Amino acid sequence: MGRDEYALWSRLHVGVTVDLDETYAWGLSELERIVAEQQVVAEQVLPGGTLKEAMSLLDDDPARTLRGTEALQRWMQDLSDRAVAELAGEHFDIPDPVRALECRIAPTHDGGIYYTGPSDDFSRPGRMWWAVPEGVSTFNTWRETTTVYHEGVPGHHLQIAQTTYRKGLLNRWRRLLSGNSGHWEGWALYAERMMADLGYLDDPGDMMGMLDGQRLRAARVVLDIGVHLGLPAPQQWGGGTWTAAKARPFLLANAQMDEEFLAFELDRYLGWPGQAPSYKIGERLWHRLRDDYAAQVRAAGEEFDLAAFHRRALDVGSVGMDTLRRSLLR
Repeated sequence: MGRDEYALWSRLHVGVTVDLDETYAWGLSELERIVAEQQVVAEQVLPGGTLKEAMSLLDDDPARTLRGTEALQRWMQDLSDRAVAELAGEHFDIPDPVRALECRIAPTHDGGIYYTGPSDDFSRPGRMWWAVPEGVSTFNTWRETTTVYHEGVPGHHLQIAQTTYRKGLLNRWRRLLSGNSGHWEGWALYAERMMADLGYLDDPGDMMGMLDGQRLRAARVVLDIGVHLGLPAPQQWGGGTWTAAKARPFLLANAQMDEEFLAFELDRYLGWPGQAPSYKIGERLWHRLRDDYAAQVRAAGEEFDLAAFHRRALDVGSVGMDTLRRSLLR
């Protein structure tokens, strides 16, 4: 795409102008950090084993395996219900209508896991959907525990349904239509890491699942910016300038997913510049905002209240990250 046009696409998806060279370097270091964290968790799963061997052991664990879509749906719903019950009032302000979240098997079969928001009057609740591919009947919970938190509470459901609920603060466009990828997906990744910090991913398998997803998101920052800007590629990945040909083995090495799916993903990155990195960049900006907000509150001689921060931040609605920052830091 080239630097100038890519910068416009990046700002569109994140809602703030980022330093692309610094962000690329951060993506490389973040990827390295996540891989190191995975190695630590792999040692907990299988002492002396490799990362691949540890993941294979988790896949073969009957206690982490569900059989059939009915069992999958029940597991999703039970995990989601527990998260709502335990987080409400403690770390997040969750209004009563927002506490209803339905987990469903989608009528489609493309493999996607996604969320649809509630209707304006909450007569239709927010819903988490799993589009199970045809022929697939077994599911590994260690890979998807973090996905339930990403799509549900405290992820997209809390984010979107709470915004829908705030009729006294936001107009219909702000509540039901306004959206920004860096805000939406950045919040969902922030929510995943929050759940790890709160102890909900203390099981090594669940933690490995979260790190596996985070690794892909960090790799996308490197790949997307590197290829579109023609930046230098690390020697490990061929050296010289990043190209689509070098991006393919890099993506395969950093994502434990079907090769056909990853081929689709690579096409998505090459044809939709700046969108895929907005997830991880948005998460980084959410963490920065929380830290800066806490510092401002403490500098004023007040105690930082995490739940109050989440409530105030989400009450702005889904906006660009620079708009959100200006709204909270005064």
